[in-house]
Amino acid sequence: MHEKYIIKKLYIGFSIMMLAIILHSLYCSSEYKSAEGHTPKIFAHRGANDRFNESTITAYRFAAEDGIDALEMDLRMTKDGILVVMHDEKMDRTTNGTGKVSHFSLEELKSYSTVAEFNHQTTMETIPTLEEVIQTFKSTEKYYIETRLVNGEVKMEVPLIQLLKKYNLIDKELVMIQSFSEDSLKKVKALEPEIPLTLLFGKGKFELNKALSVPYPVIGVEASDVTRNVVDAIHRNGKGVHVYFTNRDTQKKEQKRVKRLNVDGYFTDDIQFTKKILKYEVEANERGNTT
Repeated sequence: MHEKYIIKKLYIGFSIMMLAIILHSLYCSSEYKSAEGHTPKIFAHRGANDRFNESTITAYRFAAEDGIDALEMDLRMTKDGILVVMHDEKMDRTTNGTGKVSHFSLEELKSYSTVAEFNHQTTMETIPTLEEVIQTFKSTEKYYIETRLVNGEVKMEVPLIQLLKKYNLIDKELVMIQSFSEDSLKKVKALEPEIPLTLLFGKGKFELNKALSVPYPVIGVEASDVTRNVVDAIHRNGKGVHVYFTNRDTQKKEQKRVKRLNVDGYFTDDIQFTKKILKYEVEANERGNTT
């Protein structure tokens, strides 16, 4: 009789433990879905920069034709307060000019061109303003825009929001904003609380506790800092994980690795490759929807 009682107690205890595990799993799964959903997003990092000069209208056209989830772009501000699309603080790497973007007026900046080489041919195209990019695509694409400080100051957020409102992109939910600067994100949130925001962490500078505590729905992490524990913890916190890559030589290998970790978005420099490795997930989801 005593042995039966012990077995019954153990059975009840085991059942309670299994129920707790199942409920915890469902809880985590629901948070993950609420963050981003199961199909990872593809963001064209500076456009289709593997086929044309980065951060140009042509590079963004190629990306749009590929059918991506958003055009990713970085902002700089000219001396006369105009927002242009360029990653670097200086013009030196991507154009035939030299010097800080913030030291030039838009008219001066437009006298230079972006320069790159593809298939042993030199390609050139003007440096676009953010408004020119928006005028090109209007409401046909989503925009994933990175803000930054201007000479250490929060200056580009007000004209950015004004421009997005001018083209009704906020109300149409066509904009996401990312930044390494919390001051910039706080300013954006104060101006337009409904815009989805992503806090970016620099390579080797990721802090999980901070990622979990900030009030932003998405965390941007460099691939080498992405682990299973990091992704699972952020998902349990109800947030998404968007991954960027700083090493072109290892990017394809890293994209395959982080795919197994269920990350939510890729800032990719090779759109076709990313679509290829994610294709089976999309097809699996489509089959699931028909059963």
